[in-house]
Amino acid sequence: MKSKRIFAMALALLLVFMGAAGCSKKSASSSDSIKIGLVFSLTGGTAISEECMYNSALLAIEQINAKGGVNGKKIEYVVKDYATDADKAAKVVKEMILEDKVSAIVGLYTSSSRVAVEPILEEYKVPLIYPTFYEGETPNQYVVYTGSVPNQQGDYFVPYLMENVSKNFYLIGTDTTYAASINKQAKDLIGKLGGSVIGENLVPSSTTEFSDVIAKIKDTTKDEGCVIYCNLNGDSGTAFYTQFAAAGLSDKYTIASFIMDESFSTALGSAAVNTYASVNYFNSIDSEANKAFLSDYAKKYGEEKKAAVTAVGESTYDAVYLLSMALKKCGDKITTDNILTNFNDLTFEAPQGTIKVDAKTHHIYCKARVGQVQADGTIKTVFESDEVIAPEPTK
Repeated sequence: MKSKRIFAMALALLLVFMGAAGCSKKSASSSDSIKIGLVFSLTGGTAISEECMYNSALLAIEQINAKGGVNGKKIEYVVKDYATDADKAAKVVKEMILEDKVSAIVGLYTSSSRVAVEPILEEYKVPLIYPTFYEGETPNQYVVYTGSVPNQQGDYFVPYLMENVSKNFYLIGTDTTYAASINKQAKDLIGKLGGSVIGENLVPSSTTEFSDVIAKIKDTTKDEGCVIYCNLNGDSGTAFYTQFAAAGLSDKYTIASFIMDESFSTALGSAAVNTYASVNYFNSIDSEANKAFLSDYAKKYGEEKKAAVTAVGESTYDAVYLLSMALKKCGDKITTDNILTNFNDLTFEAPQGTIKVDAKTHHIYCKARVGQVQADGTIKTVFESDEVIAPEPTK
């Protein structure tokens, strides 16, 4: 009887062990996905700019998965809203890493949010693919940048404006790391080219009343007019363009901005017409790759949303595809070191044209473009560099 009990206990233990082993095996075999994080402002001051980024990321993931995923594994994603708040960005990125166990993160728009999460990326050694054009200063080893940097924007924008609009510039922007850096770079270039900076304002991100600023610009420039070099984020940008247009000053003053894009131009209507933008992508680009991208975007989100596809949206689409290519090269060894190394020299036939990741800086080679907003809200390319331009971030 005792031996039977011992046998029964042994059998039970064996079954438990086999069950546990079976669960473990099932878990391993059901590991048919790669988890990544998406972090965007779905609410907050820059939600208008980040909606297209989020949409484009989902579109790219859907397309990649429909083609078999990455080495047969589907891309699984976790979404977090950082609500245009740098502290919240740091919080949700840490959650993604520790709780959701993501292999990589795509997203963020503001420079302050990117800077806030960098210590977390460094501590836990997780890569971020950052899709936004930025000031190009102090790049981080755990970040891959799929937006443009100033030598691919301002170095072409300022000379174009001086030749075609005015040699006088009034600088205005949100009081952020990005706007302060862009203004500094612009001042240096304007001075070298013989232009004049006749005024400058950096305003809090919550600013939506600009009557005093507009009066100051008029008082400073008198009848000479100028380029208003405007890099105001989110709701501040919308308010400034609207109030400037209402003041009836467009005959002497021309607004030019890195931040103007199709999400703003379609939302602002007549207030944006004839203003200038400088990014590496406009959705009016006439190429097969761009037509296919916009067609797929329209099928998923509608024709109205397609009209508001932006450079940061396109760069997010590129970011997801480039990440999938880097992950594919990892095979079964998906580590941060492998992911980052595998970005080296990756090329992608993007909607904007062929882009390449610089192995040394992990920024992209891309074209410089200047555009002018048309009456229908589209942005017409009025200048395009002949070749892609090597990125030159600074340290």
